[in-house]
Amino acid sequence: MFTATPLPAFTDNYIWMLTTENSTGMVVVDPGDADVVIQAIKTTRQPLAAILLTHHHPDHTGGVKQLTDMYPIPVYGPANSPFKDISHPLTDQMEINILGETLIVKEVPGHTLDHICYFQPTGTPQLFCGDTLFLAGCGRLFEGSAAQMLDNMHYFTSLPENTNIYCTHEYSLANLAFAAAVEPNNHDIQQATEKCRMLRAANQPTLPSNIAQELKINPFMRSNNQQVQIAAQGYKKTSINSELDTFTAIREWKNNF
Repeated sequence: MFTATPLPAFTDNYIWMLTTENSTGMVVVDPGDADVVIQAIKTTRQPLAAILLTHHHPDHTGGVKQLTDMYPIPVYGPANSPFKDISHPLTDQMEINILGETLIVKEVPGHTLDHICYFQPTGTPQLFCGDTLFLAGCGRLFEGSAAQMLDNMHYFTSLPENTNIYCTHEYSLANLAFAAAVEPNNHDIQQATEKCRMLRAANQPTLPSNIAQELKINPFMRSNNQQVQIAAQGYKKTSINSELDTFTAIREWKNNF
């Protein structure tokens, strides 16, 4: 498995720096800011071996050109991306080897149509999911549909519960505030909120999360839960007839929260 180190960027982004015990070099996920990565290269004295991209938004890709101008490295990313500096285009279920570790590519459209994530299945599994799954949240639907994002949640639910989740924004407390509005009596949400408050007070990241925790606290992974359905119905003030109806309602609710 990778050692995943968060490199804070902008106001709330994390660029994940991946290293392994058995390989030299580092890989970075979604380097929106090249300067942050260059500083990490200098500090760790590890050469940059590759870039992994999850989607095309500039806060995830903005540093790529500067880094590839400096270092002759491969750039992995979605084959259908409008971002043009991808040298190794990837499609659903492809496998790549990075620093001796296997990553399985999964297409997860919704936040953007080109969004992918990377799943490392061995040891303690690891998921590098960009802006699709957050601690207690999911990505806003800029290009895709609620049905697509719900399909993504079903995929995440199918992963081993000990899978660590490395998303790319520090949104946890805001997401937990919304989750508490949806399920005010959920003690797991209350406990997660207290833990995240302590971490942020110490200027520490709240990530990674894991699938087991998300199944207990994330309303977007709990859209088949009766309490979430009741809350969605209360928000819409109309009948909710399916899991997709629930998911659509709470995604709209979160947009306006």
